[in-house]
Amino acid sequence: MTEEINVKASSGNVFADLGLANPDELLVKAELARQISEIITKQNMTQIEAAELLGVDQPKISALMRGKLSGFSTERLFRFLNALGCDVQIVVKAKPESRKHAQIKVYTL
Repeated sequence: MTEEINVKASSGNVFADLGLANPDELLVKAELARQISEIITKQNMTQIEAAELLGVDQPKISALMRGKLSGFSTERLFRFLNALGCDVQIVVKAKPESRKHAQIKVYTL
């Protein structure tokens, strides 16, 4: 017996697909946290070293690196990126006419 599996294409934002409130903000925070985690890992920093640099305690770094972001604002994540030696640029531009809704994206250069 085979069971039919319904598959739905992603919108590109898992938080929207899950029906969560403020999905664009959640996606931005997740991407910023991913960048921070990647930088900490690439620099071979311990969580304790990262915590000292970022002015938080080690459990907060652990939470951030595990995607537990409820205690982190977008602005705070921007400050963490700055402390890790990264510039953060915000660009505002008109959406293409071909797209129905405007969107928020995080790009890495």
